[in-house]
Amino acid sequence: MRYIRITTSPVFPLCCVVQNYAWGKVGLDSEVAKLILGGDPQAVIEDSKPYAELWMGAHPKGDALIKDNRISQRTLGQWIADYPGCLGSKVKDTFQGQLPFLFKVLSVNTALSIQAHPNRELAAKLHAQFPEHYPDNNHKPEMAIALTQFEGLCGFRPVEEILTFLKVVPEFHALVGNEAADELQSSVGNPGRISLALRKCFSRMMNCEKKVFVDQLNMLVKRVSEEAAAGKDTSSSNGELLLRLHSQYPGDIGCFSIYFLNRILLKPGEAMFLGANEPHAYLSGDCIECMACSDNTVRAGLTPKYIDVNTLCEMLSYSPAPASAKIFPSVQDPSDPCVYLYDPPVPDFTVLRIQIPPSVKQYTVSSLDCAGILLVVQGEANASSAAAYADITLRRGSVLFISANECVTLQVTSSNGMTMFRACCLLKRKQ
Repeated sequence: MRYIRITTSPVFPLCCVVQNYAWGKVGLDSEVAKLILGGDPQAVIEDSKPYAELWMGAHPKGDALIKDNRISQRTLGQWIADYPGCLGSKVKDTFQGQLPFLFKVLSVNTALSIQAHPNRELAAKLHAQFPEHYPDNNHKPEMAIALTQFEGLCGFRPVEEILTFLKVVPEFHALVGNEAADELQSSVGNPGRISLALRKCFSRMMNCEKKVFVDQLNMLVKRVSEEAAAGKDTSSSNGELLLRLHSQYPGDIGCFSIYFLNRILLKPGEAMFLGANEPHAYLSGDCIECMACSDNTVRAGLTPKYIDVNTLCEMLSYSPAPASAKIFPSVQDPSDPCVYLYDPPVPDFTVLRIQIPPSVKQYTVSSLDCAGILLVVQGEANASSAAAYADITLRRGSVLFISANECVTLQVTSSNGMTMFRACCLLKRKQ
């Protein structure tokens, strides 16, 4: 007879919440949908339905269900509330018994909004004043790690690039205005003035009267469309991206943001970190995303949702930098060559990419002094742990909760190795 050790710090699989936002990829074009089907071959994927996000965590809007018949119909959030020790003592004490991160997969078909996330102080203020728009008082730093080629906007371009667009895109210059454009030009070489001049330019554009910016946008789209039809190079006007965004959000001021913000193209495995007050937008592709457990977003364009232009313009970090500076590096763990760490400068989360080569047939997911969530994106294995109620079959799309101080041994059954991502909270490394 096999005896099952009942423990309050277990390892168990999760059934996670899918968000069908309109901007998501449709049907099995979506990595989210593919992972759902991989984790549950009986799942029904609808061909015409968008599958935008997979939420892996305990956020109230998407609390994962524990997939274990010995724990009947309990969510991860309920389990953690009953057994906060599973988080690890440091995380439990630091984050008041809450899982401090939300782990996601995103499949982006059309652009997400021009946005930024508030710091803790501003988040608390916005939540107190407008709880219907800012649903909690927590900050929301986040990281995106590309699964496929992933495209986004992130941070302000170098001033020289913005000035070039002001010269060659007259419709853009018309929204910024001569005065603000001249101030930006004169700030070059004077770091103390650049942020103020950039703020003035961006604020002038974002606060432009609707009729004015719609007229200018229509003129720009008409001009670029005609140039493209004539076979001319439209790259000086960022033409391809402009026309794509305009087709998705016609008449939206956010279409002009491409002249202020860096366009980032991430290859699989590359990442970008978005701290507080960093302007950004996701444009296309599939990614792993990890963030502080919050749902606070300040939006100002490329969205049908509530926009708050004044708050966004006031809160942003006006620090120009090249696109290459926005790619966040991963670092190989010196103690385990299969592990690559994405370790951002915030305490709430770290992401580990675990790349098991085909030659390795047994691998131990090491114990940490914090809870974690493990997602399999490629490969298969049989998983066992002293803290698991039974052996678990892992395959593409499987999601596993691992309590603090517990390890999991994998017998890899796939011939091509495995790729997994593990979200956790490594406070020890950040203190």
